[in-house]
Amino acid sequence: MRQLLSVIGVVGLVTAAAAAPPPGVTNAKIETRSGAAGLLAVVKAELAVPRGPAWLGWSVPTTDRGSSCCWSGEDSGGASCRGCRLEGERRFDVVGRSDDAVKLEGSDRVRVLLRAEGGRVSKIRAFSEDCPLDAGGMPLVWIEDVRPADSVAQLVTLVGQPVGDARSGKQLDDGALAAIASHADPSADSALERYVAPEQPRELRKKAAFWLGVSRGARGYEVLRRLVKDDADGRFREHVVFALTQSREPKATDVIIEVAHRDPDAHVRGQALFWLAQSAARRAPEAIKAALDDDPEVEVKKKAVFALSQLPKDEGVPLLIKVAETHRSYEVRKQAMFWLGQSQDPRALAFFEDVLKR
Repeated sequence: MRQLLSVIGVVGLVTAAAAAPPPGVTNAKIETRSGAAGLLAVVKAELAVPRGPAWLGWSVPTTDRGSSCCWSGEDSGGASCRGCRLEGERRFDVVGRSDDAVKLEGSDRVRVLLRAEGGRVSKIRAFSEDCPLDAGGMPLVWIEDVRPADSVAQLVTLVGQPVGDARSGKQLDDGALAAIASHADPSADSALERYVAPEQPRELRKKAAFWLGVSRGARGYEVLRRLVKDDADGRFREHVVFALTQSREPKATDVIIEVAHRDPDAHVRGQALFWLAQSAARRAPEAIKAALDDDPEVEVKKKAVFALSQLPKDEGVPLLIKVAETHRSYEVRKQAMFWLGQSQDPRALAFFEDVLKR
């Protein structure tokens, strides 16, 4: 019996030691659980515990090697990762003290955190594992041994769920989709692709498309390329163009140029020109000039003029002057004059003086 009690005592000490905070987490009342048998059941059980607000968290491998954290640039003229507070309105307060230089490559793991209150999840946040976190004295149930696919499956259950009172109209979609997108697991691709399907609400489709562009590499690019070509919803295609500007895939610019030239919806073509200019793509001026020459719609040509005004001034101002001088459409020339006036560039002022002297 004494030996059994001794073993129980050792187990108790090991359990207590395991309840130490995860590295980089401070000011938390830590409890630990194992997710080895399945995360969904653990989260469901914790939500059923009758207590006040608490955080549930775990970490998984991430696709994003940048540091998702709260940054400060106040000291020594350089940015450093100062950490984030989980509680309170001020997210950019200093958490502890860190004089670490900016790392070119962040952690390869991401912490997923759910705020549990009243039996429901009220907030979802995700931070790279190298980001210091202050839990504000709150309970933190840290779940170990979580499989990435289980983490995605848990987050999927929260998409479409209301934040607090259902009458507010707010949902957990933003936090859930951002966290899903950060997972280095094929299940994250499948989940996001499910949310861009035509039967989903447009706003959810737009958010999922954004994260496909930002975080899902070649597979995300291929999904967006197909959507911008084949989807029947022009307003959604317009947003897919924006999502393509977030992709790091080299061919994304080619797809946007194709949309600017060939999409059946004039508004989508115009928006593609705008996003080309914003992306500072090397081929943007050529594509915008082609729209000015060839697009059949005057409204698209006007948007092309606006796109020129969004280029760096050394590129955009000379092109606007040329359009104002030579374009065959009076409406387009007038639009070019307007945006030249807004530029306050000395070359534009000299052009106006020359026009007045003629």
